[in-house]
Amino acid sequence: MQIGVHDSIAFSFDPDQIAGFLESHGHQCTVIERGGSVAECDCVVTFGHDDALFGAPWVHCIRAGVDEFPIERYAQTNTKLTNSPGIHATTVGETVTGMMLSFARRLHRYRDRQRDNAWAVEPYEASFTVRDETVCVVGLGTLGEGVALRADALGMTVRGVRREPKPVPGVRELFQPDQLHEAVAGARFVVLCVPLTDDTAGMIDAEAFAAMDEDAYLINVARGGVVEEAALLDALDAGKIAGAGLDAHAEEPLPADSPLWEYEEVIVTPHVGALANTYHEAVGKLVVANAERLQQGESLSDRVV
Repeated sequence: MQIGVHDSIAFSFDPDQIAGFLESHGHQCTVIERGGSVAECDCVVTFGHDDALFGAPWVHCIRAGVDEFPIERYAQTNTKLTNSPGIHATTVGETVTGMMLSFARRLHRYRDRQRDNAWAVEPYEASFTVRDETVCVVGLGTLGEGVALRADALGMTVRGVRREPKPVPGVRELFQPDQLHEAVAGARFVVLCVPLTDDTAGMIDAEAFAAMDEDAYLINVARGGVVEEAALLDALDAGKIAGAGLDAHAEEPLPADSPLWEYEEVIVTPHVGALANTYHEAVGKLVVANAERLQQGESLSDRVV
């Protein structure tokens, strides 16, 4: 199979890495620049959307979220679109765990002081342990399950918010989306793992922040649009929440003049919560498996359109 590797993948890893992986599994690969022809490709593997991709019969997004892709146009042009769910549970789960532990053990503040050669101890009341604390995981798909399992292993009480009442390992209590404010009340950490949809856009607004405790931390590994940024800034300024760990932002890259860079109790990462040095292999395995399905006359797995 002829597979094109779109150069937008460079945001996550070197396109040659996944090209080499796919070639080692018997496929021919070409790295394609934005706007380049895909007419000879049976599949194009990409990070982001490019209108030129409509010339391919099958497009595979290396991310789980496809909210940036014009789904209706993919359907109209009969371009199959698949995504990469199920491969981010460990990486994102560990990213969230790292943020929670950093806030609890104050590691982010000590790292800040290290740059100034400052030997200073955090206030006695500032540090805590995550054990026996409550975390509310909003969205219990692959990402949320990965967070819940690790939080449970740390001895935390895990609440979850999801539409389906289906039990999730590690989650002690489930709430419906219309019970969001009840779910976040009393939680030390509120972790966002939902896709960006019409229903989730701006779901964390001023009312949601008002429902959270003043010692609570918001952690967003979903999409920036899930949070009303103005409401987040107001909550931080007014001390309505203790801080935030943000891997997803309303505008990416986060502008250099964004106030979010300046808060001591905000950890900013550049949407890298899912990245690891084996990411290209995890994505490559999905593409290889789907290529085999097509060759055997079977339907594609993880198909969005």
